[in-house]
Amino acid sequence: MPLRNFSVPERIGGFGVLAAGLAVVWPAVTTSSGVGLPCPLRTLTGVPCPACGLTTAAVALVRGQAAAAFHANPVIFGLAALAVAVGPLVAFRAAGVLAPPRPLSSAGRRRMGWWAGLLATASWLFQLHRLGVSWA
Repeated sequence: MPLRNFSVPERIGGFGVLAAGLAVVWPAVTTSSGVGLPCPLRTLTGVPCPACGLTTAAVALVRGQAAAAFHANPVIFGLAALAVAVGPLVAFRAAGVLAPPRPLSSAGRRRMGWWAGLLATASWLFQLHRLGVSWA
């Protein structure tokens, strides 16, 4: 039986499921070991990356602290939505209820690249504002 190709939303949603599982155990790991997960870019340059705060946001979200999750990194809500949707989507596709994913056209890939770039830029600007980084 050949392995089915997963769509990009399925892959991102799968990553979200993994992130949620890790967010449940991560506080226990950091408490017992004292080891954190610093952002390499922020550690080296003082400038946050677009993903800064995602670990904090994931931990807050699995604890039911939506406001804290939003203040850490609002991108977590998109990741969480895909994580929730991926289970039924994969199950329906495996059962034959939904057709397998179709590859995106070149234009579709370009369009998704632009959306991903805009999302990363918006997240980065949010992090710069949140952490008080200025250009002066």
